[in-house]
Amino acid sequence: MTGLLWDDVKGFFDPALMGSLPDVRVPNASVEDWQEVLDLVVERGWKCQYSEGERVLPVPRAEVVLSRPPDAECPGLRVWPAVDVLAIFRFHADDEVDFDVDLRELQGQERLDVFCGFLREIGRRLGKPVLMEPEGDSGRPVLGFVVEADRVVVLADPQVR
Repeated sequence: MTGLLWDDVKGFFDPALMGSLPDVRVPNASVEDWQEVLDLVVERGWKCQYSEGERVLPVPRAEVVLSRPPDAECPGLRVWPAVDVLAIFRFHADDEVDFDVDLRELQGQERLDVFCGFLREIGRRLGKPVLMEPEGDSGRPVLGFVVEADRVVVLADPQVR
């Protein structure tokens, strides 16, 4: 159990209100934090697939991915923390761990629990907040893992969007 109840937060999982792919991020990150995330994926045994463009490749070290030329295509890491729950990590910058989730896959209490567990795993590993914001609306998190609380909490009023 996550502590969050679906009926209390379902507005944050409405694709019409949030966009179907809200932004999830760990601010003030580092290359080392990115590597911790990659290590966590392996340790937890989550299914994953790394790609650069259409090419599927073995997952490299974070410093290799993040040191690519500025004009190179942005690589992606697809991670399935559970069946039919996908997070797509984008290696845009070394100072922010950034990924998308599809809200259509996160409907109901069971999926909410999976999602919150995923955020909690990342947040605990990094010792940093993991924030979810409406798609393209950076700076206004609605919920996230808060280190001091050691859990995922609501950060905005679910009725006001």
